[in-house]
Amino acid sequence: MSRILGLVRDMVMATLFGSGMAADAFFVALRIPNLLRRLFAEGSLTIAFIPVFTEYLTLKSKDDAFELARIVFTILSLILAVVTVLGVLFAPLIVKIQAFGFGSSGVKYDLTVLLTRITFPYIFFIGLVAFFMGVLNSLRHFAAPAAAPILLNVGIIGAACFISPHCAEPIVGVAMGVILGGVFQVALQIPLVYGAGLRLFPKWQPFHPAVKRIGWLMLPAVFGSAVYQFNQFVGTLLASFLQEGSVSWLYYADRLVQFPLGIFAIAIATAALPSLSGDAARKDHVQFQKTLDHGLSLVFFIVLPATAGLLILGKPIVVLLFERGAFGAESSAMTTDALVCYTVGLWAFSGMRVLIAAFYALQDTKTPVKVAVVSLGFNVILSLVLMGPMKHTGLALALSVASAVQFGLLALFLRKKGLFIHAGPIIKSVSRSVVATLAMGAIVFICHHKWFYTTATDALSQKILSLSALVLMGVVVYFLVARLMGCPEISAVWAMFGFKRTR
Repeated sequence: MSRILGLVRDMVMATLFGSGMAADAFFVALRIPNLLRRLFAEGSLTIAFIPVFTEYLTLKSKDDAFELARIVFTILSLILAVVTVLGVLFAPLIVKIQAFGFGSSGVKYDLTVLLTRITFPYIFFIGLVAFFMGVLNSLRHFAAPAAAPILLNVGIIGAACFISPHCAEPIVGVAMGVILGGVFQVALQIPLVYGAGLRLFPKWQPFHPAVKRIGWLMLPAVFGSAVYQFNQFVGTLLASFLQEGSVSWLYYADRLVQFPLGIFAIAIATAALPSLSGDAARKDHVQFQKTLDHGLSLVFFIVLPATAGLLILGKPIVVLLFERGAFGAESSAMTTDALVCYTVGLWAFSGMRVLIAAFYALQDTKTPVKVAVVSLGFNVILSLVLMGPMKHTGLALALSVASAVQFGLLALFLRKKGLFIHAGPIIKSVSRSVVATLAMGAIVFICHHKWFYTTATDALSQKILSLSALVLMGVVVYFLVARLMGCPEISAVWAMFGFKRTR
């Protein structure tokens, strides 16, 4: 639901603001709060907090665990408040670093600084949401934390529709929606936290032994996330030197690629981690390899046809979702070009998730970070080389190539650990998926150009029907060919959607 509402949000943004100055300014302003959220809040904090908090729940008592939670809540709230104030005060410097190409004065720079100051407090709210998520997940409450991102999208969509029209600069209303979304997310968690028995009274005890453990656990997670986020930072920084709209075109294209990546690849990697951890703990290398093979095969089984679909139907998808209002034909064409370059790396983006989970299961957190640093170097060099002749599409292609290098290095280091030696099962599975993908792609391509071709001037209903027919046709053809070829991943995919496994 969050991914779907995220697309709706982007459709609203594209309709109202297109890919012009206001959209570029907003996406740059939101980048730093999002960076801090991913570095410290949603990822590393929950990864570090949940094991320690769960240990207290299991080995000590609920009262001891809740006392720890109050201490962490107090320290975290203070840190978040300080970071928020500093972010608002130093917004001009942040914008100069994040979007150097915008200059240090002028309308675009001033607007970006204003939007940064409005959106920066979001880090305070999302940090608290991450803390509540850790507590609730440890207590086996999953629905409310999982639903929290939905409310951010609701806040942005609502503000764009109802607040922006009353603002002198409409994009300011969207920035207000970010803060509203943060407030909504916190408000959703508090009743459940109180219902579980946790009272959020401050307790200052920074030298509590568990606090130190949480801090040490966060360090490698933060550093690993930092390398990934710096990749995104490089893309935004370099795009700010290109034609106006480049930041927005890359953003919209990335959102479409993130859809299959977020729904399937990340979910599969998340589910694979505990199984791989169990195999590693038992030192059962044979079963570890089987689990890893299955995770990779399943990811590629889903991602390969998604790649073909985005390559063939990228333009009609972009036109259907975004081309209206301020988002014109040129923006659609530029976004489609970036989408193609991102899509060729979708297999690497997805496969990396499973390989990184394998390293974490082996309790090796250093190797993925080292490999990520090498990948970052490739991305920077390729971006500088390609952005001249290829403009914004060069930045997208650079990230895809760098991700392929990262996937290859991760696989190589797994082989050095005595794993990933016998790649026969994966090659066999991927080969069958490739054949099914080629068959699906050929039929969808022919049908798209002969019978289901649409233009930007066609009615919305016609676009929806044509695209839906092509997608449905592609799914049916792919699964039919995969079934004929005996792909075992079909039963796992059915199980993901709640259907009984079949042979």
